Amino acid sequence: MTTPDPRQLSIHDFTYPLPAERIAPEPLPDRAASRLLLSRHGHIADKQFRDLPGELPPGALLVFNDTRVVRARLLARRPTGGQVELFCLEPVAPHRSLELALQQTNHATWRCLVGNGRRWKEGPVTLEFTTADGQTATLTAVRQTQEAGTALIDFSWEPAELPFAEVLRAAGHLPLPPYIDRPDTAADAVRYQTVYAATEGAVAAPTAGLHFTPEILAELQEKGFEIGHVTLHVGAGTFQPVKADRMAEHPMHTEPILVTAALLRQLLAHRPRPVIAVGTTSLRTLETLYWLGVGLLKEPAARHAELLVTQWQPYDWADEAASITAETALTALLKHLEQRGTDTLEARTQLLIAPGYRFRLIDGLITNFHQPESTLLLLVAALLGPGWRQVYEHALAHGYRFLSYGDSSLLLP
Repeated sequence: MTTPDPRQLSIHDFTYPLPAERIAPEPLPDRAASRLLLSRHGHIADKQFRDLPGELPPGALLVFNDTRVVRARLLARRPTGGQVELFCLEPVAPHRSLELALQQTNHATWRCLVGNGRRWKEGPVTLEFTTADGQTATLTAVRQTQEAGTALIDFSWEPAELPFAEVLRAAGHLPLPPYIDRPDTAADAVRYQTVYAATEGAVAAPTAGLHFTPEILAELQEKGFEIGHVTLHVGAGTFQPVKADRMAEHPMHTEPILVTAALLRQLLAHRPRPVIAVGTTSLRTLETLYWLGVGLLKEPAARHAELLVTQWQPYDWADEAASITAETALTALLKHLEQRGTDTLEARTQLLIAPGYRFRLIDGLITNFHQPESTLLLLVAALLGPGWRQVYEHALAHGYRFLSYGDSSLLLP
């Protein structure tokens, strides 16, 4: 059987009818009350999410994405009173590192999506807000260059000693997905975060994790399952529609990842027992680790450059990587960290996982139900093969709720 070249795939072959009423607009009051579709070796069963600990492969390691969603939507006013929405996507200056940018005081430049910007001709827009300790504060935004549907926005604020993270917490709104067409609420501030969220930087939640409760996490550990954490700061590109006829013409978004040496050692010690990714972002991070290791082995000079896995790199390197095991790749990453004297791997990933991809580190996936003609659905199709259609047809026929606030699935190919 010929392995498909994902560059030649048409996204139109990965679609299904999704009625608007099947998209969950609100979270359930109880996180664990969601349903769980179990697909094990092609056989489908209907469960509740609370059943998860009893359905996982024995001895599995579950890897969670601990990113925390920032309140990245800012609703500012023009001098004439009209509203302008600024959606902060990524920092540009004086820091490109999210961690440093969120601690920046006084001023910063971010790349933003601008809503209702046609009437914002020139000059600043402002936003008045109240800080956590009750101070009156003001944020001022000036638009600089416009490019590729985004704009560079210079922010300044008073009191100047506030970190930008505090500005966003006090003045911003949660960036709910575009298909949830309503303002964010106080309930979203709790429910659009996982209970284990730790590292600020995402503009969209790793929604597979929204179903977990402290009680379920405790039960997993009581039953002997291992738990690990990675960080991928989910970008707005996760909702970017595929407009190209062929995937070769679709530019995949790039997202930053943080992985500790402890997690790399945990993965090495765990092999060959199963690894289950909690969410597509955890899966992409884990698979990225393999290709980062391959890159260090293949091109030693890359040790001094930014670590990045590009969109098509795994497919271009497939033949050369055939002899490189996951253990060898992870060991190369650990050696890289030791040589640099750090315990944290910082990298970026543009990895597109589509049919034709060979998985190296994961054995299963916990995930919600994704939009038709999306890169996330391509990932599911890569994992399940043509059986992805059976899973989605079953979910539609049996009343499952879809997308970010919808139900869950455990996919064990």
